[in-house]
Amino acid sequence: MRAYSTAHLRVDLPQGHPFPLYKYRGVAEALRGLLPILPAPEVPREALLLAHHPGYLERLFTVGLSREESLRLGLPFSPSLLKRALHAAGGTLAAAMDALEGGLGLNLSGGTHHAYPDRAEGYSLFNDVAVAVAWLRREGFGGRVLVVDLDAHQGNGTAVFFQEDPTVFTLSLHGERNYPLRKERSDLDVGLPDGVGDEAYLKALEEALERAQAFRPELVFYNAGVDVLRGDRFGRLALSPEGVRKRDERVFRMARALGVPLVVVMGGGYNRDPRLTVEAHAETYRLALSSLA
Repeated sequence: MRAYSTAHLRVDLPQGHPFPLYKYRGVAEALRGLLPILPAPEVPREALLLAHHPGYLERLFTVGLSREESLRLGLPFSPSLLKRALHAAGGTLAAAMDALEGGLGLNLSGGTHHAYPDRAEGYSLFNDVAVAVAWLRREGFGGRVLVVDLDAHQGNGTAVFFQEDPTVFTLSLHGERNYPLRKERSDLDVGLPDGVGDEAYLKALEEALERAQAFRPELVFYNAGVDVLRGDRFGRLALSPEGVRKRDERVFRMARALGVPLVVVMGGGYNRDPRLTVEAHAETYRLALSSLA
């Protein structure tokens, strides 16, 4: 068992930018000694081409993003940003291969679910789950795929990637009034009001997972964003650390009951207390290991 990390990569950001670069190194350090943590490999360009539009990729690799596109992304474009995104997507692809081989794949990054086939949005240059699924299909995996997206924000890009694909079921449990303002259509969207706490959240999750299980997936991707925690700068929900733990346990219990491989990607987390963000993410991976390894 191993995990992939982008902690070795830097990104050029303006002073005070809210992107939580600290958490990738923090989570890797919190898990060190528990399992091998490898530098996430760079995703093959051919894998990107299987999912994203060629024109978008050509523009990205030659001239980068315009100022308007960077504003939509929420990050200033730079070579370091592109490099990190390539490795984050590569970590998810490698974790997916690990999952098919050993039952569990872990990427201590990824979950960039706002990227569309033809554009970047919301801190997401590439849609790592869509890229990984496309690559697995090319490599011969034809099974049904379930994407469980429990980041506080709707996985709008992921929804668009798979809207016409009956072999992929997308579930998004998110804040209804939160970003993105214009929601896309997932196979199952559960929009929650601001301020939802543990009890109401876990009840909604239980019902959603029950419906998703009926799809009979043969591989599950789990976007385990911890921006659902109370005190998150962007999440607008109010789960406790114990609530997040119970959330994760329900997903892992479902995967174990189905007997299918699981890929865990990090997703969002922007708590006003950086220690809470790091510890919540790290605890997700510890639970995955204890529940499924």
